[in-house]
Amino acid sequence: MTLTTTRIIEVRASSWGRLFDCAYAWEGEHLLNLKRPSGIRASLGTAVHASTAVFDQSRIDGTGITASDAADVFVATLHNPGGDVDYKQDRSITMREAEQIGLTLHAKYCAEISPQFEFVAVEMKMEPVDIDCGDGITLRLKGTMDRARVARGGAGGVIIPDIKTGSRLIDADGNVLIKGRSPQLGAYAIMFEQNTRTPTEGSQIIALQTTASARTGVSKTFDAKRPMLGTSYEDGLIAHAVQFLKSGMFPPNPSSPLCDPRFCGRWDSCIYRDA
Repeated sequence: MTLTTTRIIEVRASSWGRLFDCAYAWEGEHLLNLKRPSGIRASLGTAVHASTAVFDQSRIDGTGITASDAADVFVATLHNPGGDVDYKQDRSITMREAEQIGLTLHAKYCAEISPQFEFVAVEMKMEPVDIDCGDGITLRLKGTMDRARVARGGAGGVIIPDIKTGSRLIDADGNVLIKGRSPQLGAYAIMFEQNTRTPTEGSQIIALQTTASARTGVSKTFDAKRPMLGTSYEDGLIAHAVQFLKSGMFPPNPSSPLCDPRFCGRWDSCIYRDA
């Protein structure tokens, strides 16, 4: 009698973009646990996500938490991040500047962005979705929609809006950039539909730009599932990821904009990057 051992490889929804940006770096961080401490801008983003989540949850529950009340969560999270932070990593921003930018973004979000949506869930926890890859390997989609929301759509389904923070989210014409966002948002949509049996109508990016201008914006609604699932004549990203996992081949991408010692835990040992 032959016993077949199944190997389960967990892929968090938030990591899909990195997998296809540089699979070698993804393997280092998520399979080999090689990580870098975050910088000030990353901490700023985490704090904004925390404070806006408190505000949006209050809107759903009707508890009356004001934007000012929720701003206290931003300040507390920024100064007590609960993880390793390299405060010298981001030379272009100080903690004082981060606090000013974050409070401005928080106020704009609560006054201008949040009222545009009818949220039904914030930080929704979902059961993992298993995909049998064959050859004893199971790909497990996993994750909490910790930076995404669930909002009511117009045709009986829902929209998945995801809050993104960073310095390059909005172009010169004011358009929110959605390039490269489908892997994460598509994974969220697939997991949501599997967990709730409710169709999704699309995804959106809520951009909170962590520069001195503190610009904000909301993208158009787009189909993030199609690149993940593919079509009848083209494989989706999930199928390509299966090939990575089954072969154990995780190709590097030295042209990645994230090929930088600040972002890659594999930087010190990587032979593919520029010297």
